[in-house]
Amino acid sequence: MSCCQCRVLDATFDRNLAESELKHYREKGMKKTTRLLVDALKSQGVRGKTLLDIGGGIGAIQHELLQSGVRHSINAEASLAYIEATKEEATRQGHADRISHHHGDFVDIANTLSPADIVTLDKVICCYDDWQGLVRQSSALARTFYGIVIPRMNLMSKLYNGLENFTLWLRRQPFRTLIHPVDAIDTMLQNNGFKQHLHQNTLVWHMKVYVRDATPDR
Repeated sequence: MSCCQCRVLDATFDRNLAESELKHYREKGMKKTTRLLVDALKSQGVRGKTLLDIGGGIGAIQHELLQSGVRHSINAEASLAYIEATKEEATRQGHADRISHHHGDFVDIANTLSPADIVTLDKVICCYDDWQGLVRQSSALARTFYGIVIPRMNLMSKLYNGLENFTLWLRRQPFRTLIHPVDAIDTMLQNNGFKQHLHQNTLVWHMKVYVRDATPDR
């Protein structure tokens, strides 16, 4: 993702959208796929661990896992409006001092971030042109778990993606969502030392949690 594209994300995911998503989270909780990812990680035990949440929006994953025992969260986000919303909610929930915030294109700032026990990308890979760079650099920072939500390669996902991009076009927004090859993502993660551990589907999305393979080389 170029610096120009980072500016597009900052403009697309603006204060109005952040406020709307924060209101939804406070009134109705996490969206289904986010809940699936959070529940999957919690089932593995998160107490005392660190989290790197990339493109986490209003910070739902961070808030939920911090409340469940995560020690510290790193928030890497391209939208300033989302960072402000995350700070606001963290203050309301009482864990603002346990989150560090980093604004920018993750691929550009990755080398400034510390590794974490858990790395999450909830509907983020589909926002990047350079998914290879994103997956390679983000997985390198994951000590143990790597959790993602990505579009499935099926008709429903393609229809959903097309409708979403048509809506963005009608609103004269330059941002577009993408569907990247799931098998290629799996292969890259395997090559980077991970194996798929948990997997659940909805009609449109894959929820996947990978664990770093501790099997010694033979």
